Amino acid sequence: MKTIRKQLLHRQAILRKNRALLVRGAAFVLAAALSMLPQTSSAQLRDFDELPDWSGAWAMEGGTVFDRATWTGGGGSITVGSRAHPPYNEEWEAIYARHLALRDQFRFPDTQSTCGIPAGFPRMFNLPDPVEFVVRPEQVWILTENGPNVARIYTDGRPHLEEPWGTYTGDSVGHWEGDTLVFTTIGLKGWRDQDQILDRSGLVVSDAVQVTTRMQRNGDRLEVKMIIEDSKALTEPWHVTKTFRKLPDGTRLYDYGCAENNRNPINSSTGQTLMLGPNGESLIESD
Repeated sequence: MKTIRKQLLHRQAILRKNRALLVRGAAFVLAAALSMLPQTSSAQLRDFDELPDWSGAWAMEGGTVFDRATWTGGGGSITVGSRAHPPYNEEWEAIYARHLALRDQFRFPDTQSTCGIPAGFPRMFNLPDPVEFVVRPEQVWILTENGPNVARIYTDGRPHLEEPWGTYTGDSVGHWEGDTLVFTTIGLKGWRDQDQILDRSGLVVSDAVQVTTRMQRNGDRLEVKMIIEDSKALTEPWHVTKTFRKLPDGTRLYDYGCAENNRNPINSSTGQTLMLGPNGESLIESD
């Protein structure tokens, strides 16, 4: 009997110890989960009727040259001999020069031609297809037909992630100054994986890039002013402005997949970007 009683007491002690461990473990898991929730401040959110009206569909103006203000050589982003002039340091100017040389030989493929790669930020302000801006008190969403791409700008007072990982659209937080949306974007992957460009001339930034953006509507135009800072690639802030015009009321955006009808596939052996005709024939001479 004494042996059985000792065994029972021993089992009860083990159960009490296991329960204590489970309680401590659950508390640890709960604390870890709570630490991952978005931290917001007590910032006062605006009412819907206090927000600017950016409804409807919008189209970018000026073609798909990312920085028209510094562009030389005329034409568009794939025009031979043309280029932008960002304040690159020597290392990143050399990278851009290599991209331009390949572009002039039609051997610098648009990373979007690898179907499924998003345009990312800030290139989503430099796409030929329409875009929508959804303005809410706690967030603003940028929705592009091309891609499609989605960027979320948090305006609820939360800070940036302390240790963001590089993604296509990064981590954006902002606030309203009157009817102007001001936000910063960090945590962008840039050219780290060599699948993010700003236009087809081969403009790129590094994974250290930070973009401060101001957006304001004036009549039927929406102006986007960006200050691009990059400690790895640039010697000074790079100022770029894009403008969008309001499309007629009722304009719809449509989802589509690049793989549905890719007319610019890449020759995997040469890197050459092809151009296919209506029957699938190449419209340029292939190597």
